[in-house]
Amino acid sequence: MALDNETFGQVKDTVTRFVRERLIPAEDTVEQTNDVPEDIIQDMRELGLFGLSIPEEYGGLGLSMLQECEIIHELCKASLSFRSVIGTTVGIGSQGLVMTGTKEQKEQYLPRLATGEISSSFCLTEPDAGSDAASLRTTAIKDGDHYVLNGTKRYITNALRAGMLTVMARTDPNKKGASGVSAFLVDPSIEGVHISKADEKMGQRGTKTSDVIFENARVPASALLGGEEGQGFYTAMKVLDRGRLHLSSVATGISERIIEEALNYAAERKQFGSPIGEFQLVQAMLADSQAELYAGTSMTRDAATKFDAGDEISMLAACCKMFTTEAAGRIADRAVQIHGGAGYMSEYKVERFYRDVRLLRLYEGTTQIQQLVIGKNMLKSVQG
Repeated sequence: MALDNETFGQVKDTVTRFVRERLIPAEDTVEQTNDVPEDIIQDMRELGLFGLSIPEEYGGLGLSMLQECEIIHELCKASLSFRSVIGTTVGIGSQGLVMTGTKEQKEQYLPRLATGEISSSFCLTEPDAGSDAASLRTTAIKDGDHYVLNGTKRYITNALRAGMLTVMARTDPNKKGASGVSAFLVDPSIEGVHISKADEKMGQRGTKTSDVIFENARVPASALLGGEEGQGFYTAMKVLDRGRLHLSSVATGISERIIEEALNYAAERKQFGSPIGEFQLVQAMLADSQAELYAGTSMTRDAATKFDAGDEISMLAACCKMFTTEAAGRIADRAVQIHGGAGYMSEYKVERFYRDVRLLRLYEGTTQIQQLVIGKNMLKSVQG
């Protein structure tokens, strides 16, 4: 999947203008209301942003991984809340369906996801199962031609907006670990599915996360993703590889914006009769941030290119996610420092971005999980 270079260039230019002319001016509104305006969401539908990663045959743009990374980088030069509106549909919420869904499942959901008629959400994390995803307790017990779901999912992004939930549940309670987990495509409007009010969070206001509770929710057997039990965990891991590259581009995009804010402030703010950007210690902070942005962008694009070539990139995706999200935290911290006391005030956006980027080191695998993935893959390469 990939657009030709000319068409892709037009798409990227359109997104760049959209960010500059529509999204950045609306950032304060999102922060104040804790919501993304519906007219902006409609604009995102019309631009095709919900269908970035969905194949063209189902009405999406069918971008390659590299192209998706470039678009997400551009989109995340604005508040991360805007990206969150499409993020789960473009990424982990739909890609299990794209990768392993049956023909009927794809035809049922993908065209509506591509247009933004409905959005999707990925229900993996539980109150007692986050990083240890193989220990999840939500069950889906076969009952005739249905499965009955019971359990609670936590911190589920876009559950309140979703028209389709990809739910990981244990179909065989006697099988511990990964092998007993299956994936289901669930309509959140059915009886027995309850979605809690939006969580109050440290940052990323406008991003909606909430608990999803299943109480004897009956779904047809046709909702079993791929039509095969026991494949849910493995599907989730494949989806997360792609999702980690997507998030790496989220981190590099917002990092570029933060550097821009810090650079402009350093050029304008005067102390001791000179712009503070002329002070070498301020230049050092700017330089460190720019070098980390360049490194993170380069490694993400390299891994995305390898993904598109069909290479195994689990370790590289973990490297990208770990480095870019940790770097985003350092870059945001330096930006606050460059702003001095002003950086602690909500009047300046670096305070907001400082809070927003903290989440990047947590979801879709904490930094520590990425370290484990990298370390295990390194050992595997020498142990055979």
